[in-house]
Amino acid sequence: MTETLLAVGVLIACFVAYNIGGATTGPAFGPAVGAGAITKVTAAALMSVCFFVGAWTLGRRVVDTLGEGLLADPGVFTLPVSITVLFFVGGALLVGNLSGAPASTSMTAVGAIVGLGLASDSVNWAVVGEIASWWLVSPAIGFWVSVMVGRYFYPRIDNVFAIDQSDGPLLALERDGALPRPVLGPNTTRREFVGTVVVVAIGCLMAFSSGTSNVANAIAPLVGSGELGMNVGILVGSAAVAVGAFTIARRTMETLGNDITDLPLTAAIVVAVISSTIVVALSAAGIPASFVVIATMSIVGLGWGQATRTFAIVDAVRGQATPRMSVGALATDEDAPTVGDPELDGDDTTRDIGEPSPEDLPESSELFDPSTTIRVVAMQNLVPVVATVGSFLAFELVFFG
Repeated sequence: MTETLLAVGVLIACFVAYNIGGATTGPAFGPAVGAGAITKVTAAALMSVCFFVGAWTLGRRVVDTLGEGLLADPGVFTLPVSITVLFFVGGALLVGNLSGAPASTSMTAVGAIVGLGLASDSVNWAVVGEIASWWLVSPAIGFWVSVMVGRYFYPRIDNVFAIDQSDGPLLALERDGALPRPVLGPNTTRREFVGTVVVVAIGCLMAFSSGTSNVANAIAPLVGSGELGMNVGILVGSAAVAVGAFTIARRTMETLGNDITDLPLTAAIVVAVISSTIVVALSAAGIPASFVVIATMSIVGLGWGQATRTFAIVDAVRGQATPRMSVGALATDEDAPTVGDPELDGDDTTRDIGEPSPEDLPESSELFDPSTTIRVVAMQNLVPVVATVGSFLAFELVFFG
């Protein structure tokens, strides 16, 4: 009977990991695939390897937090209880997919385990409080860092990393010497090569950050029950993620944006770097973090930073410009007055920060849509609450009632 239950639990864990692979490969490598830097097969392979590295190194710390740290008495994590928790996590993925708003599996997994702890009177409130506080702080950090980047540095970043894809291969083999060596393609510029490498490297960073945080959502309940070893769990979870990356992720990689935003390539890079860095830092501390929530707030912050750009930073240093704020700066209507608008300043020579040509920059309405953002953020918080309440009622009535 135990072996049958364990097999069922592993299958559910694989289902969760499979969906994680399908859901996270697109955001990680969609920009690189869309820019023609790599193929979908290469993206899936990089996702599989980088996810596993993140899971094997820092991911086990988050597994320990979810499997042991959240509960004062980890002994309540029996095999049937673990399977029930995984059902709630898998259900959250389904609800998110049906609603069109990606739910946070990390927040949902924590919510389901906390519901179990409430029913069994074994919640470790100190750990829960620490996690909850970082859930509030980390999106705020992502938002304000993105605001500063959008307001002061985005044009410079766009100038450095924007990719103008040329015809022909990115690299070619030089066969003049004793051994063939790779060289730039016949039409490839150094800027194109550097930009391509950066886009692919950032995709690998996102895949690594996904492994550090998301592997726990699939295997932590089973590892916490003691029925599945940590190393075996990471191998099984990573394998299921790889299957998802090579199958259902092919569709998500075709779209660089979603309903929240149609991100330009440079904006996608900025959001990916900021969000992934925060997730990796929290995972290193054993804190389960939601990349989806942090990335959403980073997108909003980048859009707001663009909407409120005022003057060139060199002018600010010289004291030749004075910023002026207006309510219209927060609007997404292209006709609304914004900071730096000639109608407000009476100065038609105002320059964007670091860039004299504002027409090349994306409008705030291209970076995020407020109504859709509100819906997505609401779902990202509602699904974990529903998982917590549902988990509590299920365990209270069936297991501990």
